[in-house]
Amino acid sequence: MKVTFHNSASLVIEGNGTKILCDPWLVDGVYIGAWCIYPPYDFQPADFDDVDYIYVSHIHPDHSSKKTLTRLKKNIPVLIHDFPAKALKNRIEGLGFKTIELEHDKRTRLKNDIHINILAADNCDPQLCGKFIGCANLQYKVGSNWIDTMSVVDDGNQVIVNTNDCPFDLAQFAAMRIKKKYDKVDVLLNAFTGASAYPHMFKMTESERTIAAAKKKLIGYERAMNYIKLLEPKYFMPIAGRYTYSGKLAKYNDKRGEPELEEGFDFLVSKIDQNKSKGIILNAKESFDLTTGKSTNSYIPIDKEEKKNYLEHVLSKRKMDYEYDPEPSIEEIKKLIAKAFVRFEKMRKKINFSTDTRIILDFSSQDLVDISCNGGGINFIRKDELKKYKQYVKMSLDKRLLKRLLEGPTKEHWNIAEGGGHIFFDRVPNLYELSLFYCFYNFYA
Repeated sequence: MKVTFHNSASLVIEGNGTKILCDPWLVDGVYIGAWCIYPPYDFQPADFDDVDYIYVSHIHPDHSSKKTLTRLKKNIPVLIHDFPAKALKNRIEGLGFKTIELEHDKRTRLKNDIHINILAADNCDPQLCGKFIGCANLQYKVGSNWIDTMSVVDDGNQVIVNTNDCPFDLAQFAAMRIKKKYDKVDVLLNAFTGASAYPHMFKMTESERTIAAAKKKLIGYERAMNYIKLLEPKYFMPIAGRYTYSGKLAKYNDKRGEPELEEGFDFLVSKIDQNKSKGIILNAKESFDLTTGKSTNSYIPIDKEEKKNYLEHVLSKRKMDYEYDPEPSIEEIKKLIAKAFVRFEKMRKKINFSTDTRIILDFSSQDLVDISCNGGGINFIRKDELKKYKQYVKMSLDKRLLKRLLEGPTKEHWNIAEGGGHIFFDRVPNLYELSLFYCFYNFYA
């Protein structure tokens, strides 16, 4: 079997004349225009005409890029987990593909005796991913919400485990099932980074942000090492979560707590016994052969000066998707907020949730929107009035993006806006309330 790396979690697994393209993101501008690929990727759709299957682990755009999928052949079947919610299925089929939904932890024979087993990540908890606005309809209890998946591909002899960007804390039970089911793991594909607006999009001092970013790196490394220690693969290869901010967010690239691929790789190699599990790192379009244990070419690290120039002269000049939209009027926004609040309040009452924390939306140069989470309604306040508030979460964002978010998930989703770095947070005090995020997940007209 062979693994060919392309970008982030996008790679091709092949064996016995069968090719599976995993989590395609090969075109700049996912997460509403914010996330770009570096080094720049030369996407040639014809290079994937011979792919037999596409595996999409979950709905996040760096794993199911619309700009990428629309340019691939539509006669390639797409393998997804049989999620209870059909958002991913509907999205993929809306692009013209046929989906094949596979049961949780069921080894399924594909072409030429290649098998795939898709396992739902469990223990879904937004705090494990660093999310404020999560992906799932989660209420009081943390549990199996079947939002993300990992997969195992084998030919009856060699076994490749692809955890994409499932945090170990979230998916350890699924990983333990893999450990019990498969005698050995030849290659482990796993991440040490992820899509999170923390700490760079949260209000804090520079020293606090530096400490938080360093801690975030170590947490990512620990999660990757936990997978390696549990599954004991012959080889491990870091993937996923590799992105570069563009446009107005370019200035935050070095504040995210997200290491370059080679930085993370070097750390893992220094901590993992290479006689037990050997690290692999590949440039785009290079391959690793499981049988020979060799790569097509040696890895070439990123030239930091070249990247700096590319950021300054190319990526920083780009616009976010919503920056092409006309500026909405305050009246439009107020009407949408009023409708969104009805949905929000319905959900708050449904789960019997109440808190003194206020949600504050900051999208204009003058007023703020004050949203009560205990039945007090909506108020429009002056910015200088905020100093009287003792408990709130303030979210600052572009008015054009806010309009898209208020219009609903078919336009944009709060979780994607957060993951893309489009919302700046100020939490007073710095506390996380699970049910508050669940209610706000539903804040759209």
